[in-house]
Amino acid sequence: MSTVLRGVKVLDLSRVLAGPWATQLLGDFGADVVKVERPGRGDDTRQWGPPWLGDEQGESAYFLSTNRNKRSITVDLKDPQGAQVLRDLAAKADVIVENFKPGTMQGFGLDDASLRETNAELIYCSISAFGQQGSRSSEPGYDAMIQASAGLMSVTGGADSDGGGPQKVGVAIADIMAGMYAATAILAALRHRDQSDEGQYIDVPLYDSQVAWLANQNMNYLVGGKVPQRRGTAHHNIVPYQVFPTRDGHLMLAVGNDEQFSRCADVIALENISSDARFATNAARVENRVELVALLEVAFLTNDTDRWLEALTAAGVPCGPINDIKQVFDSEYAHEQALVRSLSHPLDEALPTVVNPIRFASTPVQYTKAPPLLGQHTDEILNEWLGYSAQLIGDLKESGAI
Repeated sequence: MSTVLRGVKVLDLSRVLAGPWATQLLGDFGADVVKVERPGRGDDTRQWGPPWLGDEQGESAYFLSTNRNKRSITVDLKDPQGAQVLRDLAAKADVIVENFKPGTMQGFGLDDASLRETNAELIYCSISAFGQQGSRSSEPGYDAMIQASAGLMSVTGGADSDGGGPQKVGVAIADIMAGMYAATAILAALRHRDQSDEGQYIDVPLYDSQVAWLANQNMNYLVGGKVPQRRGTAHHNIVPYQVFPTRDGHLMLAVGNDEQFSRCADVIALENISSDARFATNAARVENRVELVALLEVAFLTNDTDRWLEALTAAGVPCGPINDIKQVFDSEYAHEQALVRSLSHPLDEALPTVVNPIRFASTPVQYTKAPPLLGQHTDEILNEWLGYSAQLIGDLKESGAI
């Protein structure tokens, strides 16, 4: 069967996470993704271990998490011959993704304006901390500082009144979400190109992306005028919607409407509270959060987590256990959904990879290429994309350009 992006050529000049996450998605959808790396060292994340696949000279788990369905070529863009190789590749590409400091690519003649002189249909996507223009464009940015400065950490973590403080999300979510926005933008630009035969430039700032997906917290402030505060696991707009301790652990309760709350009250033998005016509607429950949560905390401590989960699920009340990652992958659901697949890698014939969650009916996600070794496909790509001879490739290697 075909794939959504069959025939689309992507030149991936990005490193670490935001850009590679975007290009991995494009590769999953069938694009031919060529990852351009520094000779001898490659993407920074190749050194971000342990753990390693194999020994310390192998591949880091971090790199493996975000470089599936790509081929690797090594090119020294600071070498004039290397820069020319990239210009040649760009002339054949449909999409370029890069995350260098703004202005860097202009110095090598690899910026959007220069490359689209010979490839007018090129879609060129730049990912940076604060965008390509403006007073902060020259500033560097990393996920943790973006989580902090763009508002996420102000609403993540325990409340000050409970002795809590600001917390970073356990994965580099600012990078990942910027990558998701970039992938979506590239797909939209490809659609526009199909209709107009025009490429275009895409600017994706990490900071702006982080602000954008604060979602209801943004609107809580813009409409309500109050600065959202940290509430731990509790929801700002829905009650009860948080973790509760049980007799032997914890569970996450996610009551989304008044009917679910009434069923929840029945299950925990507090039938009268659903008709109490203080708790009868979600708006009332938000206003009387402290009193309601105190009642529920006492009730949930009377039984074990599994007992509550079974009873609440049977009653149609959204809830769940707090699983660690081992429990996630060991679960019956994970096996049923095949959330882990195996890819053949030079260091492991059955390298695990976590599946892309999207399931197309007619154009399935592909799992054909394990994350590449550094420069694994240099000769293959230069011959296939550009028709370079073995002699020319050998000369470029000898000079250090690739």
